[in-house]
Amino acid sequence: MNYEFFSQTDPGLIRSNNEDVVCFDVSTRLCILADGMGGYNAGEVASAMAATFINAEMGRWLTQTGLNPLPKGVRRAMEICVENANHSIYNAGNSNPQYTGMGTTLVVGVFHNDCLTLGHIGDSRCYRLRGDALVQITKDHSLLQEQIDAGLITPEAALTSSNRNLVTRALGVEDGVALEIHEHRVESGDLYLMCSDGLSDMVRDEVISEIMQGFESLEQKAWRLTSAANTSGGRDNISVLLVLASQALEKRSFLSRMLGK
Repeated sequence: MNYEFFSQTDPGLIRSNNEDVVCFDVSTRLCILADGMGGYNAGEVASAMAATFINAEMGRWLTQTGLNPLPKGVRRAMEICVENANHSIYNAGNSNPQYTGMGTTLVVGVFHNDCLTLGHIGDSRCYRLRGDALVQITKDHSLLQEQIDAGLITPEAALTSSNRNLVTRALGVEDGVALEIHEHRVESGDLYLMCSDGLSDMVRDEVISEIMQGFESLEQKAWRLTSAANTSGGRDNISVLLVLASQALEKRSFLSRMLGK
């Protein structure tokens, strides 16, 4: 399977600084998106620490392992890297009063063969567009999601709830954190979107789906998604990471090419 990547981040229209960090590595097919939280500039410190640490440690492991690691190994390596990143952020927050209580959401994915190993913490999301069907393949760790699950509020009412930004898990806030990990089968033509809540809070899934189904390049789709969030108010930082899967062309032998087969 071949993978094409593109990411974009924007501060939005209200905030002067950007606490989102988004990055990917084509060689290891590692993708990371983090949305920081905390007073002063602590949020951007937490998200930068998470992305830098996980990119370095997970990237090193993937480089040593190669492009065909077993899902079980990817899962375990991801758990260890995120756990170590959590300790680093937590310890930095405890040792520096300016960073007290800082934390970050996280979406981290590794595409290997025809599989996506996907981990997340908090309310940053990952969607998959397959054909014309858009599916959210992460489930928010948030008070609002818990209320929806308990039947206390409908998904429609949740769109205008004042509790939208209250997460129940975050990286670096406590000494330990539970990373939710799942494996997903990847099909040729799948388009994946990782995003911060600056997009998902401002743009309905129907609009996201319409943009993702367009025939533009990944760069143009990322720009349209960001623009849609800003058009709706741009109340938060907006980050998107798009990954397009396509079937790898089989390498033909020299003799086959000569015979036109």
